[in-house]
Amino acid sequence: MDDISLDAIDMALLDQLQQDASLTNQALAERVHVSPPTCLRRVRRLLDAGFVERQVAILARDRLAPLAGYGLDAIVEITLDRQDNAAMEAFEAKVVAEAAVQQCYRVSPGPDFILVVQAPDMPGYLALAQRLFTADANVRNVKAFFAVKRAKFDPRIALPRPARG
Repeated sequence: MDDISLDAIDMALLDQLQQDASLTNQALAERVHVSPPTCLRRVRRLLDAGFVERQVAILARDRLAPLAGYGLDAIVEITLDRQDNAAMEAFEAKVVAEAAVQQCYRVSPGPDFILVVQAPDMPGYLALAQRLFTADANVRNVKAFFAVKRAKFDPRIALPRPARG
């Protein structure tokens, strides 16, 4: 796709969308001070250009945990024995396919991967760890950190603010 330039209105639209993607076109246009047709045209352009990956609802984790059975969050460092591209791709594909893995990052230096995982409890985490890590002969080291409190969770990307003149 061709590179498109983004101006202050585009950035304001993206900022508003990542705060509340359920806004009507009319409300979004009012918030960024453009006409509704202009707003709609620009949002479609941003969507078509791939600046918005997807629109989701962020659920109230603490309210749902007792109902859904998820109560344990872990940040897991993984180091592999072999770091050739095929080994890295194979491990990444395996963990990305696991629903309990919420986030997966290849990192450097240090461990090869950082995962954010959810499990119902410690036995659930153990079963996940055995399935993903212990059974994989290429996994050399696993270090898990268990969250005792989530102080902040915000998926928004900090966007540049236009200069005030």
